[in-house]
Amino acid sequence: MSSLTLAGVEQRYGETTALADVDLTVQDGEFFTLVGPSGCGKTTTLRLVAGFESPTAGDIRFGNESVAGVPPEERDVGVVFQQYALFPHMSVGENVAYGLQFTGTDGENPEPRVAELLELVGLAGFADREPSALSGGQQQRVALARALAPEPDLLLLDEPMSALDARLRERLRREVRAIQRELGVTTVYVTHDQEEALAVSDRVAVMSDGRVEQVGTPEQVYQEPSTRFVAEFVGENNVFAGRARDGIVDIGPTSFRVPAADGPVTFCVRPEAMQISCETNQVTGHVEYAEFLGESVRVGLSWRDRELVVRTNAVPDEEELTVGFAPEDAVVVA
Repeated sequence: MSSLTLAGVEQRYGETTALADVDLTVQDGEFFTLVGPSGCGKTTTLRLVAGFESPTAGDIRFGNESVAGVPPEERDVGVVFQQYALFPHMSVGENVAYGLQFTGTDGENPEPRVAELLELVGLAGFADREPSALSGGQQQRVALARALAPEPDLLLLDEPMSALDARLRERLRREVRAIQRELGVTTVYVTHDQEEALAVSDRVAVMSDGRVEQVGTPEQVYQEPSTRFVAEFVGENNVFAGRARDGIVDIGPTSFRVPAADGPVTFCVRPEAMQISCETNQVTGHVEYAEFLGESVRVGLSWRDRELVVRTNAVPDEEELTVGFAPEDAVVVA
C-alpha cells in the first residue's frame, strides 16, 4: 500500500483556476474523502492523482516518490467512476479480469482471482452474466471488483453512489467501507454528499472553489468547523455574525454569550443544540414550519428576517417559540 501527498498543487485551464495551492496528505491505509459542492475541484484532484491530467504546478507523490510524468497505467491505481464504465461486450468475469492484463500476470488463469473478488463484493456466481442484466448496485460492485483486481496501492472512487437510490446507497457505502478495511487499501473517495462523507471516512477534506477549507476527522469537521463555509456546508447550522466584547456578541438588540471572543465574530449553533428548555442565549421566533422526520421534528423559526432551524422531539403547537443554547454549544469560526 502507499501514502499520497499533494504539495502545492495547482490546476489552471486558460484563465480559469480549478485548483489553487492544494496541500493534502493521505496516510497509508486511510479512507480519505474529498467533499464539496459541484465545481469545487474534487474530481479534478482525483484526475490528477490518477494521472489523467498533469498539474500546472506542484507535486504529487506516492509514498516518497513523485509520479510526475508517470502514465496512469503505471501508477498502480484503481479507479471506480460515477458511471461504472463497464464494458458491455464483456461478461462480468471478463470485466473484472480486464485489469489483470496490466499487472504482468497475463497468460495466467484469471478465474481464481475473479471468483475471489466477486465473492468479496457479494456477487459470487455472477461471472458469466452480462452487465446489462445487473441492477445499478450490482454494476457498481462489479466496477469495484475490477478496480481491485490488480491489487492497487491506491483506490480512487469518483462519486460511485450518486446514481443509486438512497437506501441502496447507504447499504453499498457500508459494504465499500468494510471491503476497504478488510484489504487495507489507501482510498480517496469523492462525493458531494456530506452525510456520506461523514459516515465512511477516517478523515475528510472540505473543498470550495478549488481550495481546501478544512481537513479533519468527521467529528472535527462537524463539531468544530474552521470556516463559515464549512459550518454552512456540512450539515445544517445556524450561523450568526456580530461584534463581540469579552465573549458577549451583540446582534442588533440581542446579546449572546459565546466562548471568549473580541471584535467582529462569526459563530454557529447546530439545530440539535437549540433547546426549548434552555434559559441562556434565548431568542423568540415565529414558527414557519414543522417537519416530522421520525427521530425528530425539524422546526423553522423566523427571527430578525432570517431562518433558524431547531430540532425538537415534538411538533410545537404555538405560533411563537422561544429557544436558547448553552454558551459552550456555540462554535466560533474564522
